[in-house]
Amino acid sequence: MSATPGRIAAALLLPPLGVYLARGPGRDFLIDCILTVLGYLPGMAFALWTVLRPENRPALA
Repeated sequence: MSATPGRIAAALLLPPLGVYLARGPGRDFLIDCILTVLGYLPGMAFALWTVLRPENRPALA
């Protein structure tokens, strides 16, 4: 899935929602929830990074 304007807006306004819409429940969502509780800006930065990065990441050897 690509970064749609709705996902980007969700990542800006409510960071965990943006990550959930982009990646679903999982590790990234949990990390973003923790970062958002610690501070809004770290959660928003991680959410934008998660929403905008490509989904196909190379596997670690």
